Amino acid sequence: MRTDRCPNDLPQDAAPKALCRPMRLMLQAFGGCCLAIGIAGVVLPGLPGTVFLLLALWAFSKSSARLHLWLFNHPRFGAPLRAWHAHRAIPRAAKCMALGMMTASFAALCLIGGGLTPAAAIAGASMAAVGTWIATRPEGSPLPVVAPEAQIGR
Repeated sequence: MRTDRCPNDLPQDAAPKALCRPMRLMLQAFGGCCLAIGIAGVVLPGLPGTVFLLLALWAFSKSSARLHLWLFNHPRFGAPLRAWHAHRAIPRAAKCMALGMMTASFAALCLIGGGLTPAAAIAGASMAAVGTWIATRPEGSPLPVVAPEAQIGR
């Protein structure tokens, strides 16, 4: 079993568990792909950016403490990830965007697909279930969420 030192002297609980090199590289590649899709989701309507950023954060947490902390402390993407990590909270703007896009997608599916077909009904039921879950998540914490003390490259 490979036992690498933790970069930047992170606490042992913040360091990823020892994985073989191929598995670490696969998780880093997966995290990189999810990060790219997540960033694209920020600017492209209809593409869920936050889900892919959460997947990237998970993959980096298992494979690279440096990349994990970089994403967790990122000035643009870090705040929602920290809010989810600390409180399982989804910001109100993200909720509205997600619910609005699901509603618009369902309407477009019904209009283009020729009405309420069985496929549209299944898609609508799935969207309703996910939308209900999103709507019932907290919107944030009363106190600001602070990034961890660990610094990258310092």
